[in-house]
Amino acid sequence: MLPTPAELIDRRLPTIDRLPQPVSATYESASVPVPPEVLARSTWTTGCPVRRERLRYLTMSFWGFDDRPHTGEMLVRVDVAQDVVDVFGQLFDARYPIEEMRVVVLPELTLPPTGDGNNTTGFVCRRARGQTRFSGHAQGLAIDVNPFHNPFQRGGLVLPELASAYRDRNTVRPGMITDADIVVRTFGSIGWAWGGRWSTPLDPMHFSATGD
Repeated sequence: MLPTPAELIDRRLPTIDRLPQPVSATYESASVPVPPEVLARSTWTTGCPVRRERLRYLTMSFWGFDDRPHTGEMLVRVDVAQDVVDVFGQLFDARYPIEEMRVVVLPELTLPPTGDGNNTTGFVCRRARGQTRFSGHAQGLAIDVNPFHNPFQRGGLVLPELASAYRDRNTVRPGMITDADIVVRTFGSIGWAWGGRWSTPLDPMHFSATGD
């Protein structure tokens, strides 16, 4: 287990904009077929368990830790797209802080887990951690929210590995997800399960329509 750098123990980094910022402090969203250039830079391949035409490309406003609105992007399966847009609309209205929201690119799949990644994301064509089956992310039916603030834990394993300071779920800091908070309630309202209620592994970043 790696120690968390002192400057990240209460992480509130500003968002690096990859898309144009919203023109107002009002929630803005769009749901469209995945543009070819977005699909090309994503992790989708013909071996993924969801067909490309079953994915939607979402752009959604979110509040950063810099207390400014930003525009994020996400891929999800078409049948959950509107629910996801509605969930993040409620999080925007509550000014729940999110650091980053972008489509995962293919080279990231082979990067080592060490690091300080904090990308809120949906579709990623990968296997479930430590298993041979595809994850809910590979079906476009799972979302990870602020993974650095809400790291995956199994025994002594923490992912992202530099997020060990966030193993203590009793010292609540901005960006963390706790039982019955706005994030859990809004995802619960669309019937999604929360990994923070699992016994092992503990995965408080993770929400899914499939329960896994």
